[in-house]
Amino acid sequence: MSTDSQATGRLLGFGQRVGGIAQMAYVVEDMEAAIDWWVRDMRTGPWFLLESFLAPDHVYRGAPSRADVRIAMAFAGHMQIELIQPKDENPSVYREMIERRGHGFHHVGIACDDVDAETTAYLARGYTLAFTANVPTGGHVAYLDGGAAQPHFIELIPATSGMDATFTAFWRASVNWNGNDPIRPFV
Repeated sequence: MSTDSQATGRLLGFGQRVGGIAQMAYVVEDMEAAIDWWVRDMRTGPWFLLESFLAPDHVYRGAPSRADVRIAMAFAGHMQIELIQPKDENPSVYREMIERRGHGFHHVGIACDDVDAETTAYLARGYTLAFTANVPTGGHVAYLDGGAAQPHFIELIPATSGMDATFTAFWRASVNWNGNDPIRPFV
């Protein structure tokens, strides 16, 4: 990790620090069934659902990506849980993981102030860039592949004011959540 993220380490509104793990993500076959399990057995919610995440700027393994996914986010304590459901068969970091070992754990998300600087630092350590995309909360994410020795991706998430405000709103909704309205729109 670059010294930039380590030096700031500022606390985000949802309780995680810049430079630290802010998210655990899973690729799921059926979004509603996955949410039902998390709500029923893990008592995690509410879930904020984005029905489509696809834009012309998405790049997978150096080529434009046309893969569309559904994304749902919720908080378990101060850790964000992300569920991702591919909507098509187009090549993507999500399909790649499904083909490699099936549905399940996909990546760890690290909040950072400078995605480009962090990406450069990971590339210098032998990682490869697998995916980039602009995100609705500002900036762009980068997925890094550590190869066979690191079986899961790392996502670098820009710790923008939009990210902090959105994720903090999701976290606040989870505090003392009573189980009502388990699926809500991604705002």
